Amino acid sequence: MSEQDAWLVDLDGTLYYPLCVKLAMAAELSLLGWRSIATLRSFRKQHEHLRELTAEGAGHVLERELEHSAPSPFHEQLQRTARALGRDPADVERRVMEWMFRRPGKWIRLFRRRALLEEIASFHDGGGKTALVSDYPATEKLERLGYSGLFDAVVANGEADGPRRLKPDPDGYLAAARRLGAEPARCLVLGDRDDADGAAARAAGMQFRLVK
Repeated sequence: MSEQDAWLVDLDGTLYYPLCVKLAMAAELSLLGWRSIATLRSFRKQHEHLRELTAEGAGHVLERELEHSAPSPFHEQLQRTARALGRDPADVERRVMEWMFRRPGKWIRLFRRRALLEEIASFHDGGGKTALVSDYPATEKLERLGYSGLFDAVVANGEADGPRRLKPDPDGYLAAARRLGAEPARCLVLGDRDDADGAAARAAGMQFRLVK
């Protein structure tokens, strides 16, 4: 009998080899998307800032801000990027969606971690419950990856019923456990960042496996 009832899996950097995808996207950006590079850099910077707020125990502050300004941390990140660059929020969102979600699809499929995905599939086929938990919108990427049917639930920032706080807050993983009907102590978190996925798992009372 498995030690876990459920596996809760991060997406970016976990289900595909991140360095390969970053190199491929860097080449594509330099040729076709150089006008969007500054927007993407600022967007990532805002994400890390929001994550630092969470790590410092100020996640409740961000959550209160969201009640008045944005429906999710993802949309707050878009708004902060637009303000920082003095750009139209709609233009920022268009560039981010194009270069961080649509165009990488072919690369994350090519460089997916096949052995890990097969392991997750084996656990799922054996009766284990699975959920994808992401700090970014994940449904489209999961479809591009070709494994949308592998997960019983998707808990993603920026999507319906997504978490209101970023990792390392345990909000997303706890929400996934509730949706699966699994006890936190019987859940295994798989992620590529110990400071985010690992810290969130420990805060939730879950087991953690670092994916390298």
